[in-house]
Amino acid sequence: MQHSEKKAFFGYHRYVNAALAALLLCLAGPAAAAGKTEASAPMLSTPASNGGQSVMTKATEEVAVSINQATAEQLAAALSGVGLKKAEGIVRYREQNGPFTQVEQLQEVPGIGPALFEKNRSRLKM
Repeated sequence: MQHSEKKAFFGYHRYVNAALAALLLCLAGPAAAAGKTEASAPMLSTPASNGGQSVMTKATEEVAVSINQATAEQLAAALSGVGLKKAEGIVRYREQNGPFTQVEQLQEVPGIGPALFEKNRSRLKM
């Protein structure tokens, strides 16, 4: 490779690296661009009272979920420490025993203890 060919190749290589870095910064969001290392929270779509349009909210914002109406997927997404299996257990318990009459009854579901309930109390509604 001639000197001029090497110069052209490495110049192009720097351009590609800069473009890739810019693309990664765009995908990573403003936190990465500002040099912050903490991961941003995933986004959840929640129903809004603005004419039926959905609004994206941070998962760290507490979104209350109805323990009598939510699907297993909705429960798993909204409750901390509750995966799909535990959420399916909540729905199964509700189907077998009827609707919950108070949020504290959630502790009667196998796998939902006092600590898990207290961690999610503010996310629960009837």
